Amino acid sequence: MPHHRQRHPEDAPRASLYDEVTQRIVAELEQGCFPWVQPWDSAAAAPSLPRNALTARSYSGVNILILWASGVAGGFSSQSWLTFRQAQQAGGCVRKGERGTGVVFADRFIPQAELERATRDGEAAKAVPFLKRFTVFNVAQCDGLRPGLDPDPAPLPERQIVPVAEQVIAASGIDFRVGGNRAFYVPAQDYVQVPPQPAFFEQINYYRTCLHELTHATGHPSRLARNLTTGFGSKDYAREELVAEMGSAFLCAALGIVPTVRHADYLASWLEVLREDNRAIFRAASAASKAADWLLARHAAAQAEAVQGDTSHDDSAERRATRPKVPAMRSIAGTTEEGAKPRKAPAARSVAGQGAEG
Repeated sequence: MPHHRQRHPEDAPRASLYDEVTQRIVAELEQGCFPWVQPWDSAAAAPSLPRNALTARSYSGVNILILWASGVAGGFSSQSWLTFRQAQQAGGCVRKGERGTGVVFADRFIPQAELERATRDGEAAKAVPFLKRFTVFNVAQCDGLRPGLDPDPAPLPERQIVPVAEQVIAASGIDFRVGGNRAFYVPAQDYVQVPPQPAFFEQINYYRTCLHELTHATGHPSRLARNLTTGFGSKDYAREELVAEMGSAFLCAALGIVPTVRHADYLASWLEVLREDNRAIFRAASAASKAADWLLARHAAAQAEAVQGDTSHDDSAERRATRPKVPAMRSIAGTTEEGAKPRKAPAARSVAGQGAEG
């Protein structure tokens, strides 16, 4: 049966931009290439989130996928980008003949006619989403940039990646359990469970799996409130898995962990979703960014609190000695609780080397 892509009334002036990005990503997926998993082992830059060199703000959503692909293809050693004008503001210029990378900016506005209608009818005006394209250049494509531009974050030493990943898990405040032979998130009871580390051939796969499940957990109504109630095999289920795949990839990159594909078996479902709706990848990537940002913000807040506590001189030795200990945030569970309904319905796959169900 042919696929009929969902159209939106406001698509007309910018439909080609949504189509262009979606078609590019669909083409990569059809070839078995996942845009959120780049060949970092051969890339000139280490895995991290792309950022603006002048403002130090990280790019988000689908722009991460676009800039990762462009950076690897161009062999750039930096994950920092500038617009043509920003390069001039930074005292330099884009080298002649360099080709820029198109990224997108999504926003909403209220047309004048809609504002007048809402005023006349006494109703709230409805905003219309729009998409704008602009071009950025990697700092490796520029000359003469002034010293002092915000540099790429130094990658974490390998020995620090595991402790920081543990901190992210603990700072999330999410009920996190270790045990059994499957990885899953249970929305109804709001807990994550993953197999113990020895179930994984590589320790880092344990943390990749943890970040995937934590991304699911950010969708709980008390957090970012995504739709987690759909049944296995549905399109909404595939959409949530796409969010978790990209969210965990963004988290991995932020922590210096090379992202990998956790669930390639959803490829056919993802392609079906993307072919039908030219905005699906934009929504999924945006939700993934919000999920990663939520978890990283909790971690940053916990770190800031820890530093403040370490540098505070107000506590007396007696108060420190009698201060109650905060209970560990991670509990241990050998198996799934009776009656619990994990998000993952199919039988568990082997967790050796590739991670567990979830």
